Amino acid sequence: MLVIALLGLPATQGTDGGATPADAVSGLVVLYCAIRVVRERRRPLSRTAAVVIGMPVVGLAVAAVGASSPAAGLGGLGRYLQIFVLVPASVVLLVRDRRDFRVLAWAFVAFAGFQGAVGVHQYATGTGASYQGEEIRAVGTFGPADVMGMATVVCFGLMCAVGLALGATASRQRTVAACCALALLAPLAVSFSRGAWIATAAACALQLVLAGMRRALKVGAVVAACAVILVGGLGVGSAMFQERISSIGQVTDAPDQSVTDRYTMWAAATDMWSEHPLTGVGLKGFPEHRDGHASLALSSGSDTEGAGAAYRKQPLLSPHNMYLLVLSEQGLIGLVALGGSWLALLVCGLRGLVRVRRGRTPDGLDCALVACGLLIWQLIDFLYADIGGPATVLTALAFGLVAWWALVGGDEAPRASTR
Repeated sequence: MLVIALLGLPATQGTDGGATPADAVSGLVVLYCAIRVVRERRRPLSRTAAVVIGMPVVGLAVAAVGASSPAAGLGGLGRYLQIFVLVPASVVLLVRDRRDFRVLAWAFVAFAGFQGAVGVHQYATGTGASYQGEEIRAVGTFGPADVMGMATVVCFGLMCAVGLALGATASRQRTVAACCALALLAPLAVSFSRGAWIATAAACALQLVLAGMRRALKVGAVVAACAVILVGGLGVGSAMFQERISSIGQVTDAPDQSVTDRYTMWAAATDMWSEHPLTGVGLKGFPEHRDGHASLALSSGSDTEGAGAAYRKQPLLSPHNMYLLVLSEQGLIGLVALGGSWLALLVCGLRGLVRVRRGRTPDGLDCALVACGLLIWQLIDFLYADIGGPATVLTALAFGLVAWWALVGGDEAPRASTR
């Protein structure tokens, strides 16, 4: 909870990466779990959980050895371990039961509501990040240097709200969750993030299908009606907003510079992998090898300003595709290890959902839908984004929720508290 709260602190403008207070607290959480495991002197995770969560370590270790410098290798190793291994494992150890899971899910919703409110205010008052010459892009407290931060937070909250609305047993909880989900659509829209829109639409549709076709049709009708009201009645569908939507289908005909840059970096990442197919160029090696593999179509960086920050050129240091980033820096070994862990979580999570739906009571369906929604959204969003920025630690917590449900909470008889 404290990690999520600290993410609400305004981002320090003019800095390039670096640890945040939320990262520091997540490190303390990991340390606490390690001390508790040593003191209790017993196996904290099942063999399956240890294997699934620990799979990425293999590719990371190989890629760290192949890094251009020990500092880059250790830095990249620590970051990847934090996001995909250590923090998720700590969440699995600390979440005692489905009640704890729901508390953390509601914390995601509350934080998304806070960031979304800040973002909508930025859009309404023209105090957001610069977008097509106007300072209207909602970025929350993350600043223009991390334009995806607020969108990611809002999407996580939206996935949790939709899962709680579809699967909760208490009618009041379903109503509140549904209202939160509808309210979060506004900040998501004014984030102007095409990748987040696509991932959210696909993940929500899959959540509805997993909850049951009859319910999916009912909710789909409500969402369609709300969309008509937002676009037609409240004027959310401004010319700029409509142009952003239409650009999704024009990425191959007349792509803008951001799309051109993305395609160029994807090609560069693929070229790096073709030269080092098994191990990649090493952790944090993409920026160093980028210019040697990218075409002249790549710009020098993206322009950022607004939301209280001065104009600056943001360097393009990643391909904005997690799978290609892993492939270029860690090779096939890293992609198979990391992707295999995610696939195992998805399979186990869906298996737990099937068990709940086949049970006599619907308790746990909300947890299953939240976990599956978070993972599906993240796996789709990774086609357009990668890790980086202050909000990345929230991604680690999301993977922790997914891992708990997939490896512990989805069992027919949930395990007793480990505290």
